[in-house]
Amino acid sequence: MPQPDFDVVILTDSRYVNPPAPGGYVQNILTEDRIVKEALQDIGLKVDRKDWADPDFDWSSTKTVLFRTTWDYFNRFGEFKRWMEDTSTRTHFINSEKLIRWNMDKHYLDDLSGGGVTVVPTRYLDSGNGLSIHQIHNITGWQDTVIKPTVGGAGRHTYRIQPKNIDTVAQKLEEVMLEEDFMLQPFQESVITSGEWSFVFFGETFSHAVLKRAKPGDFRVQDDFGGTVHAYSPKENEIEFARQALRACPELPAYARVDMVLNNSGELAVSELELIEPELWFRMKPEAANLLAEEVAKRTP
Repeated sequence: MPQPDFDVVILTDSRYVNPPAPGGYVQNILTEDRIVKEALQDIGLKVDRKDWADPDFDWSSTKTVLFRTTWDYFNRFGEFKRWMEDTSTRTHFINSEKLIRWNMDKHYLDDLSGGGVTVVPTRYLDSGNGLSIHQIHNITGWQDTVIKPTVGGAGRHTYRIQPKNIDTVAQKLEEVMLEEDFMLQPFQESVITSGEWSFVFFGETFSHAVLKRAKPGDFRVQDDFGGTVHAYSPKENEIEFARQALRACPELPAYARVDMVLNNSGELAVSELELIEPELWFRMKPEAANLLAEEVAKRTP
């Protein structure tokens, strides 16, 4: 049986394969993927980088695929799931297929909560369950909330809802809520006053943390909406809290990003756990890619 051509293929999406005149945001992506590729090559692995949806690539020609910047998958979710089903029979996933399927849908927050991890309170509006945005607000009594799809990212279909705009948001989301599951959370005031922290782990090893802040007048910390990222030196209790979220996962991830805030009671709470294609800010700490490379090597057949 012939040997695979590659040990690892780094997964991106078509926008980030040889983009014309890259700058800013796209340049950050290219820089960080280059840092990761070089770290993998430095330990002797044969590495390539491909669009996950490349129709001409033979996925059996690589031992593993490493999910990195597949940031269009939630806009092509059905296609992505079919690709996973097919490709998982041909090569090994990092993170594992089990973890990726679990982490795709933010219903995983219920699993974390069941495992004893404090999370931002969440109510789910599954497609077709008949509950409207107005009804779920009446049930919860929440007056200031954030709604977003359970599958997605980058602020897609994400709105802050208050009494003054609930009718407008309900109208905007009426059709899409028939097709997608949504989640509703009480707005956490600390997102504006303190920001959101992201803690990066490789295996059990804590690597680094950043603080994400929304621009004035917004609540979304993503750079797509003017958010900024700052280096952060965490306290030991914060690292340990983030590690609790890892322990509640179905298995230990090769890489993980734990996003957390201070909830409205002043306690640390997980807002998201990113195990598929998180931004990991290697440009702020390039040596962290060596930790990722070690975890990939452990998991490469």
